[in-house]
Amino acid sequence: MNNTYCVIMAGGIGSRFWPLSRSSRPKQFLDILGTGKSLIRHTFERLTKICPAENILVVTSSLYTDLVISQIPELKKDQILAEPLRRNTAPCIAYACQKIKKRNPNANIILAPSDHLITLEEEFIKQLQNGLKFVKEHKALLTLGIQPNRPETGYGYIQINSKIQFGGLKNLFKVKTFTEKPDLKMATVFIESGEFFWNSGIFIWSLEAILAAFEEYLPEVGSLFASGHNFYDTDSEVNFLNKVYSECPNISIDYGIMEKAPNVYVLTADFGWSDLGTWGSLYDNCSKDKGGNVILSENVEIYNSKNCIVHTPQGKLVVVEGLKDYIVVESENTLLICKKQDEQQIRQIVNDIRINHGEEYI
Repeated sequence: MNNTYCVIMAGGIGSRFWPLSRSSRPKQFLDILGTGKSLIRHTFERLTKICPAENILVVTSSLYTDLVISQIPELKKDQILAEPLRRNTAPCIAYACQKIKKRNPNANIILAPSDHLITLEEEFIKQLQNGLKFVKEHKALLTLGIQPNRPETGYGYIQINSKIQFGGLKNLFKVKTFTEKPDLKMATVFIESGEFFWNSGIFIWSLEAILAAFEEYLPEVGSLFASGHNFYDTDSEVNFLNKVYSECPNISIDYGIMEKAPNVYVLTADFGWSDLGTWGSLYDNCSKDKGGNVILSENVEIYNSKNCIVHTPQGKLVVVEGLKDYIVVESENTLLICKKQDEQQIRQIVNDIRINHGEEYI
């Protein structure tokens, strides 16, 4: 039996990629990179290089199960775990782990978000294999830390402690601290210290290790999902989940477990990673014209403009003149024109629009 399982977390709504990303079709289901494949499709194909397709689970909102089925037809229905409510990453992970436990209590698990960009796939697979070897022999909670190349304020950071000797690896460390998104001054200090790496949100652990961590640090979440052992993979699972999610706290795995547990480690690496969380991060990962502009549409004429990103519908002619460092995005019934430096406000803008104009624009 193959004990390696992969869990793809695909429940987010990608509000910072609005208006292209909508609540009915979030960014993980979009071909944002113009490759002919959605981000979740890329993630699935990447993970099949380390894990058989039948051992891959996707946790997503019950609203998106049909989207997952249409984009990853290789999956059987019982490989798609539909959450009735959004409750952050800890409940999502607890649910997936209990489902895996019923199938294979000796499992080792890789957890990956569905919407990240990874350009150096061979290096990525190599690091996952190194991580799997470590967690098979140690009761460890392992995460992948990314070598930073700028003082990014949109990412969380991992501070490394002592180097761990294992299998000749030179990039395995004990974790000292986790820090949520810092301001620019603090991020600059982090980079200059050489001790901090971006938190990729990609985890590797044995089923035994993560279930023990839930029991110790998040028993209110772990016990809820453990109580469903007899309901999983039965007709009663949906009713059980509706009840559990209504009682479950909204909490991330980082805050609930990773920041508290003593057995947390990091593999530091560089495999061309970006979380593609914002229009700015997409801009950074796309080719530019001579003015530094990223044009993601066919019929765009651009004059006297620098360092902009433009994404508009097919068949529409767009003329941009005199802009510098702007995001220009049109999708369906909405046009966004926003300074790149202010894009962290997009999430708040989406909330305001929901209140003032209703769900049809969200």
